[in-house]
Amino acid sequence: MRNKYAVIFVFIVALVIIEKENNIISRVSDKLTPRQNPHAPPKPNISAVDPLKPNGSSPSSSSCPLSEPSATFTPPRRHVENVTEPPRQYSNGGRHVLLLAATRTGSSFVGEFFNQQDGTMFYLFEPLWHVERKLAMATGGTSASVFAQTYRDVLQQLFLCDFTLLERFIEPPPVDHVTAALFRRESSASLCEESVCTPVVKDVFERYHCKERPCGPLNFTLASQSCLRKVHRAIKTVRVRQLESLRPLVEDPRLDVRVIQLVRDPRAVLASRMVAFSYKYKNWKQWQVNGEVPIDDDEVKRLKGNCDSVRMSAEVGLRRPAWLQRRYMLVRYEDIARYPMQKATEMYRFSGIPFTSQVREWIRKNTQASSEASGVYSTQKNSSKQVEKWRFTIPFNLAQMVQKVCGPTMKLFGYRFVNDEDMLTNKSYSLLDEKIFHFS
Repeated sequence: MRNKYAVIFVFIVALVIIEKENNIISRVSDKLTPRQNPHAPPKPNISAVDPLKPNGSSPSSSSCPLSEPSATFTPPRRHVENVTEPPRQYSNGGRHVLLLAATRTGSSFVGEFFNQQDGTMFYLFEPLWHVERKLAMATGGTSASVFAQTYRDVLQQLFLCDFTLLERFIEPPPVDHVTAALFRRESSASLCEESVCTPVVKDVFERYHCKERPCGPLNFTLASQSCLRKVHRAIKTVRVRQLESLRPLVEDPRLDVRVIQLVRDPRAVLASRMVAFSYKYKNWKQWQVNGEVPIDDDEVKRLKGNCDSVRMSAEVGLRRPAWLQRRYMLVRYEDIARYPMQKATEMYRFSGIPFTSQVREWIRKNTQASSEASGVYSTQKNSSKQVEKWRFTIPFNLAQMVQKVCGPTMKLFGYRFVNDEDMLTNKSYSLLDEKIFHFS
């Protein structure tokens, strides 16, 4: 009889415990699954202080314009959380690819490898351009930690198909989630596809308009809906300086991020920047003429800082810490230019995304373009011929200075030094060590 009552008692206790666990799970699920308005992009629940507002005040109460950095400027305290989209189960193989690079390293060209993946890929070209511009006005461009943290938060939102945080950095501000001012919109095929294309509006100037079809101002609500329908998402940026700052993004359980860091010979980068941004490189052009390069000049120090930043990020990735296991790949632009199909295959395999015939055909056509098609900003290149063209445009004295301040970076990536002008222009002398960077 006692055993009978004991069994009944244990059964009742078990039911009570199960009911309590179910209540706990239900409450957690409710917190992780916020309600969304289907007619507007999801709004982020940002617990951090707004990086664009002094002391987190509202626009109406702020007395400090963005053009004047405020002494009360307060950076975000922590990264964005509870970003509206419910936790996803990536049983469909969805991937998030972040192409990390520096300016003039061939990132626009390499980004097209993912931009051309029509139907399943949502690709964004340099969305952080707006963020950098506005933060520079708000902080005077001096707060690297604020930049890094805000970049990460915006990227996190975008990978979740949420544009509301990005909208806060666009000038003029979007009206009802609609803007005619998104930087290089036409470079993101996803933002010009039919489902996102709105009717053209007369008397509305759009500097970056779609080329394949006439579209009106970009509607972020439509863009968000299109993004959510796609299986994979990719973003290209040249504005993130340190890989370590992206750790919370990579560890976000809602995402499945793969980071591809693209690097290039810093001598080639300098040569390319002197052509593309000649107005910013007047001193270098003067040194090119007079032969003397002052190593203590601010521009030389900036070059060294850029090289050091790229190298330190790569060193973090190549150490393969636990948080980056199977999530980091380093690739040299020179290897892509020489073996574009092979390297594209490797990048797709690393990303876990099917490499379609559509992308293969684009690579085949756009790595054998004529010299007339290969402009400064063109993504059409005869890649194997273009890759060493810089050797005949940069004088030895500038190449020598790059080697002096960027030596550790060049050694890490396997770029060989030259000792004189003849060695620089002798194409029979390879400037590349055959190097394999493991990423598995």
